[in-house]
Amino acid sequence: MSPKAGYMIKESMRRCLLLGLFGLFLIACDPLPHAEKNLKPFSLSVPTSTVHSGSVLILATTTSTQDSGLLDVLLPIFQEETGYLVKTVAVGTGQALRMGMEGNADVLLVHAPDSELDFMREGYGKDRAFVMHNDFVLLGPENDPAGIQYAQDAAGAFQAIAHAGAVFLSRGDGSGTYARELQLWKQAGIDPRNQPWYLESGQGMGATLMIAEQKLAYTLCDRGTYLAYRGNLSLKILFENDPTLLNVYHVITVNPQRWPMVNYTGALAFLNYLTRPSTQAIIGSFGVEQFGEPLFIPDAGKNEAEFGLP
Repeated sequence: MSPKAGYMIKESMRRCLLLGLFGLFLIACDPLPHAEKNLKPFSLSVPTSTVHSGSVLILATTTSTQDSGLLDVLLPIFQEETGYLVKTVAVGTGQALRMGMEGNADVLLVHAPDSELDFMREGYGKDRAFVMHNDFVLLGPENDPAGIQYAQDAAGAFQAIAHAGAVFLSRGDGSGTYARELQLWKQAGIDPRNQPWYLESGQGMGATLMIAEQKLAYTLCDRGTYLAYRGNLSLKILFENDPTLLNVYHVITVNPQRWPMVNYTGALAFLNYLTRPSTQAIIGSFGVEQFGEPLFIPDAGKNEAEFGLP
């Protein structure tokens, strides 16, 4: 057997093992329900007649796209049109990028531009496209004990929380949201680590919101997930609309030259699907009927420099 053939067999076995472990994970876990009852849970099943060879597509994505309910709308359409069976792994952006680096995902939908650019420069990604944006908001108890609603900017809001010693709940999970939070603490000139008022959930955005609700804590959240969970929260948006709170999402295909066993054909199909006009229209209307405003703003084809992005 040639070394190349041995490598391909090894990679096939590794990928099958990953999919098997993913299936066991789905069975074992009891995920948080959607915050709103009329957000229907997404089913991974597709008609067997449409499934073709190499049809499994592994999508590693931030928890905000899952918790907001957006994927519940987008994925069934893609699956029906293409026959691909999408296995979604909703984790922090840092974990999603690591999955791509290790060849354990075919395509990524993430929101940490600096880390994404490193991923591309190091040759782990092949294609990267601007998909959408929303923004981060600072949530807290309605009585706002730190007075962050009076802050002049986001850094000032973080300073107010620290000076008041008010409880702040961080995701602490290497996600894009956590990365932005750390940037804001740095801009505020504060190191919150080891402070008694600074807590970490180590979980996704939806779970973090529910813990913050229990503790009446301040937390940083993407607007889409907040709106999806708002009906179960007493926490309010206390600071928003600062330029440093912009939250942008890109879709990235994993480089098949780095990992020959990735489903690059499916990944590219998914990138094209997310950025085509009809899908962008769905993204732009998602949430309007239910929440009175869109949860995401479609951005495919826009000049990223206009958003201050490199």
